[in-house]
Amino acid sequence: MADNAVSTPISAPIVMVSAIASGQGKTTVTAALARHLLNRGKRVRVFKTGADFIDPMILAQACGAPVLSLDLWLLGLPACRRLLAQAAAESDIVLIEGVMGLYDGTPSSADLANAFGVPVMAVVDASSMAQTLGAVVMGLRDFGPVKMAGVIANRVASDGHLQMIKSALGDIPLLASLPRQEKVLPERHLGLVLPSEVAHIDDILDELAAQVLLQDNIWTQLPVSRFAEEEMQALALPRLLENKVIAIARDAAFAFLYPANLTCLQEMGGRLVYFSPLANEPIPDQADAVYLPGGYPELHGKCLSEAQQWIASIQAFHAAQKPIYAECGGMLSLVEILSDSAEQTWAMAGLLPGKITMQKRLAALGMQSMNSPAGELRGHTFHYSKLESDLPAADWTVRQRNQERGEAIYRKNGLHASYFHAYFPSNPAASAAFFLPQY
Repeated sequence: MADNAVSTPISAPIVMVSAIASGQGKTTVTAALARHLLNRGKRVRVFKTGADFIDPMILAQACGAPVLSLDLWLLGLPACRRLLAQAAAESDIVLIEGVMGLYDGTPSSADLANAFGVPVMAVVDASSMAQTLGAVVMGLRDFGPVKMAGVIANRVASDGHLQMIKSALGDIPLLASLPRQEKVLPERHLGLVLPSEVAHIDDILDELAAQVLLQDNIWTQLPVSRFAEEEMQALALPRLLENKVIAIARDAAFAFLYPANLTCLQEMGGRLVYFSPLANEPIPDQADAVYLPGGYPELHGKCLSEAQQWIASIQAFHAAQKPIYAECGGMLSLVEILSDSAEQTWAMAGLLPGKITMQKRLAALGMQSMNSPAGELRGHTFHYSKLESDLPAADWTVRQRNQERGEAIYRKNGLHASYFHAYFPSNPAASAAFFLPQY
C-alpha cells in the first residue's frame, strides 16, 4: 500500500449466539435467523465456535455461504480476527454460533466474544420455564461478565408465555422468539443428520425462518465491529504440495471435512480431486496421495464391504507405499473388520490389522494436538467406537484440557491413521507432511 493511501474501514454488526448448555436449540435458532435474514435480502455470514463438522453444514445451507470454524485455541486470535474482518467486508451481519454453554471450555465462547467485544444473544429453551428465564440470562450476563445483546426465547408455548418471559428480563431486550417446532432438524449419534440426507431441508429452514419473531430494528441496536483493511490479509503459505494431486473421499460415509482444510491444501499448491467409495469409485489414477476424512462408514458397512473397485484401489495404493491420511471415519474404513451398532460385522479394506466396534457410550470428545517435526498441529476427537489392534501405536496425541495422552496414531508403509481430526491451518507444514512420501 502506498504511503499516502487511505485504509478502507470495514464494519458490520457481529453477534455471538450462545446458551446455558447444549440442547437449547443454538443451531436451530442460528440457522433460522440466518435464513430469515437471507430471505429479507441481507448478506449473512456465519461462523461456528469449536471443532464441528455437521452444524456448519446446516448453517451453510441456511445462509448460502461457507461456514468456517472460529476458535481461539484452534486458530489463535490473529487468525480469528482476520476471518471476522473478511466476513465483515462481505456481509451485512455476522453470526457466531457458540459451543456448549457460554462459559464451557477453555477458551470458552464467552472468551471469544470478549476478545473481540462481540455482544451475546442468549438462546434459552423456554419450554419448561417463564419468569425464571430472566434469572438465567442475568446470570449468563454477569458471571463473566459479557456484553448481553439480548435474549432469543426458543420453544415458546403462547403469546401469554412470551409476555411472562418479557416481563422478567428487566433491562435485557427480548430480541426474538421461536415457537415450539413441529418440524425439527433430525439427529443421530454424532449430532444432526447431514443436510444432504434430510428431505426438504430448505423447506424446513424456510419454515423455521418464517416462525422467527424478530424486532425489525434489532440490527441497528447492535454495536458495529470495525476492522482495518490490512487485517483481512493472510500470510502466503509455503508451496509444500506444489503439483501434488490429493484424492479426497467425499460422500455420505466420508463427509467430515473442514472447508479451511481444503483451502489450506490448495494454498500449499495441492490439486484436489474427489471420489466416492460408496459409489465404488476407485482412487483417481493421477493421485499422489489420498485423504480419507471422517464421517459415517458405520452406517454404510454393507455398501463399503461390497465396493470391490474401491477396496482394490486403496489396497494397491497402500502396497505402492503412497501417502494415505485417514482420520476417524476414514480409519474405520481401513481396518479388517467393522462391527456396527446393530452388531453386524463387515469386512473393510484391511490396511490396518484389527477390529473396530461401535458402542453406545461416547468413547472420546475434546480438543487434542499432535506433535510433529514441524511443531504442534491442533484438532479434536469425537467418536463412539473402539479399535482393537495388534499394531503398536507410532505416537499419541495430547489432550488440550490436561496434557494427558490422547488418541493413538498408527503409521504403516505410507499410511497415517488416527481418531484425531486435524485442523490443517493450525500448522500447514505439519499437515502437508501427511501427503508427502515419508511415513
